[in-house]
Amino acid sequence: MEYVFTLKYLLSAEDCGHEQLVERLAEAGCDDATIGIGQPGRIALAFRRTGFDACSAILSALQNVKQAIPSARLIEAAPDFVGLTDVAEATGMTRQNMRKLMLANAMEFPAPVHEGNPSVWHLSDILSWLNERGGYRIDADLLEAAKTVKQVNLAKEAREIAPDMSQECVGYF
Repeated sequence: MEYVFTLKYLLSAEDCGHEQLVERLAEAGCDDATIGIGQPGRIALAFRRTGFDACSAILSALQNVKQAIPSARLIEAAPDFVGLTDVAEATGMTRQNMRKLMLANAMEFPAPVHEGNPSVWHLSDILSWLNERGGYRIDADLLEAAKTVKQVNLAKEAREIAPDMSQECVGYF
């Protein structure tokens, strides 16, 4: 199967030579990624990678990037954090219809990761919810990739939890 996902990284000062980075990434196996270097000190790799499943495709990409740029720090894996417009586009709905669906099913609709203006959800949570309801066009490969990158982002964030806080918070959420 072919999976589409993006990995965004923070670079160290010594890894900001763009031409060298592109060469190192290609040598490490990232020749299936479109590389974006728009912001100083950052790099985004938009992959179109074949794998047995989304997990193997995404983990192999993470490994390839780490091999090419050992000091790079993962900022975010996508598609994960989305607004209603993003979900509407992924499902072929309008944003207005997505919002109506959310409001009409307020008790069952997945809770946002960030509630505010704008609210942000995990894409996999909403796609899974829609898939369970039936009648919606859900791309199975997108859902699988979204579930996997959600886990990558959660694992990345979990590294930063202080061990004592982790124990203190058990059971509160």
